[in-house]
Amino acid sequence: MTIFSEIYGAYYRIAARAMMKSSVTENEVNELIRSLGFRDSALFLPRKLLPQKDGSDLGLLRANDSGTLSRITENPPPAVLTLLQKRWLKAKLEDERFRLFFDDETLSRLTEMLADVKPLYRRVHFRYFDRFSDGDSYSDPLYRENFRVVLSALKSHELIKVAFTSGHGKRISFICLPIKLEYSEKNDKLRVLIRKVRKGMLSGGGTLNLGRLEKVERTGFFFKDPVEIRDDRIKEPVTVRIEPERNAVERFLMEFASFEKRTERDLESGACTVSMYFDRSDETEVLIRILSFGAAVEILSPPDFRRQAAERVAKQRELTGNPKG
Repeated sequence: MTIFSEIYGAYYRIAARAMMKSSVTENEVNELIRSLGFRDSALFLPRKLLPQKDGSDLGLLRANDSGTLSRITENPPPAVLTLLQKRWLKAKLEDERFRLFFDDETLSRLTEMLADVKPLYRRVHFRYFDRFSDGDSYSDPLYRENFRVVLSALKSHELIKVAFTSGHGKRISFICLPIKLEYSEKNDKLRVLIRKVRKGMLSGGGTLNLGRLEKVERTGFFFKDPVEIRDDRIKEPVTVRIEPERNAVERFLMEFASFEKRTERDLESGACTVSMYFDRSDETEVLIRILSFGAAVEILSPPDFRRQAAERVAKQRELTGNPKG
C-alpha cells in the first residue's frame, strides 16, 4: 500500500484548488500558494502554475482575454480517494460515534461502496484501560434519533424540548437552545451545552448527557443570531510538571492535545511544564486523567487543585490498605 501518494502533497492540493473554479485571477493563485504552500513555494511554484510565454509552466491554466485564468479541462479535478483513505474510511464506519453523523441511507451507500475494502484497523485492536465501561449506547435507535434532532437544532439555532428523569426519579421537561456538543473521552459519553428558555428569553446555562434524554422534540422556533457559550473556563490554569520517564511527556501531550495550554521544556532534564485551561465542569475528569500518570506528573498549581489531588491519592492509599504510601 502506497502511503506517500502525490494526492496528499501540498502542491497537488494547490493545483487542484486553482482548477476548481471555472476562472481564477493571478492574485488568487498566488494567495493559494501562500496559504497552502511552504515558505519557499512562492519562489518557483507561480512560474509552474501561471502561464509562461516560453511554455515552461505545467499547462494547467490558460490566460483569457479578460485578464483571468481558466483551467484547460472542461471539468474540475475529480475527488479521488486513495486506497489508504478508503481503508481509513472503512475503519471509521465501525465507530458507532462516527455513524451518528450520517443517516441510514448514507451509511448503507458507504458500506456498499467500501464492501471490498479491508479496514485500516479494527475496533478490537484497541483496549481502553482508563475509560469507564458504562458509556453511551450510540447504536440505540432512540439515542440516534435524539442525537440527530439535537445536531440539526444546533446547526439551525432551533429551540428544542427535552424530557428526562432525574437521579431522584423526577420527570423533568423544559425548552432550551443547544449551544455545543462535547465528548467526554474518560466517560465515553456525549453531552450538549444548553441555554434554558423562560418566558421567551434565554436564561441560565447547563449541560445535558445525551444518554439520559428520553425525548427530544423540535419546536419550530429559531434564534436568528448565534448565541455565545457562557465562559465557564477556569480563571487560573492548572500547571503540572511531567518527567521524561516512560515517554510520559509525549503521552501527556497526546492525552491533552485538545486543551488550550502553554508548554515549556527543560532541555537539560527533558522535563516539561504545562499550563492548561479547561471548563470548570471538567475539573474532576481532568484531575483523574492527570493522576493516571502516577509519579511521572506533579501538580504545581493552583493550590486547591493540588489539594484535591493529594486527597484523592490519600483516599486511594486507604482503600488499598497502604496508608503510608
